Amino acid sequence: MSVKMVLFDLDGTLLPMGQERFAKGYLDALAGSLAKHGYEPNLLVKTIWAGMSAMVKNDGRKTNEDVFWERASEIQGKDIRKDEPLFEQFYRLEFDKVKASCGYAPQAAETVRKIKEMGYRVALATNPVFPAIATQKRIAWTGLCKDDFELVTTYENSRHCKPNTAYYEDVLAALGVRAEDCLMVGNDVEEDMVVQELGMQVFLLT
Repeated sequence: MSVKMVLFDLDGTLLPMGQERFAKGYLDALAGSLAKHGYEPNLLVKTIWAGMSAMVKNDGRKTNEDVFWERASEIQGKDIRKDEPLFEQFYRLEFDKVKASCGYAPQAAETVRKIKEMGYRVALATNPVFPAIATQKRIAWTGLCKDDFELVTTYENSRHCKPNTAYYEDVLAALGVRAEDCLMVGNDVEEDMVVQELGMQVFLLT
């Protein structure tokens, strides 16, 4: 089988991290930032987790973005989305502090660039539970940028999440490629290797 496109996972693959350490650093920073605007930290953390859970269960009826804010509104009240600029401000100005909770592997950026030089197409198939601004920040932490990829999945442009194979079907449709022409590189057996069900080749990074 010939490979024309390589799909990369981000968290734990191109960006080394321990999920628990990253989640704590991220949620502590977000809750601390939004507390200045009247959000109770523990309730906000509960809200974020609930929103992420709702996105993972998304059946495609709405974008992950809309599903997240819909669930958040059920907990915090419908006015929370009016404060979306406050969340964006956090990602723009404070999210980079969370970089300290992640590792750095210079080989990651080198690998992506070398694969592109070899003529392969490249996309970033990261679980789309973050807005574009946060995803672009995390890409930058690897030494790459969004323009290094043909597609970057975010909660704005996605209607499913890993490990739902419908997420990968949406990615393939957006890129105009067949599963058998792609290689998925990821570190999570459940979330990344599931794409074998569609006929895609996989590489498990351990």
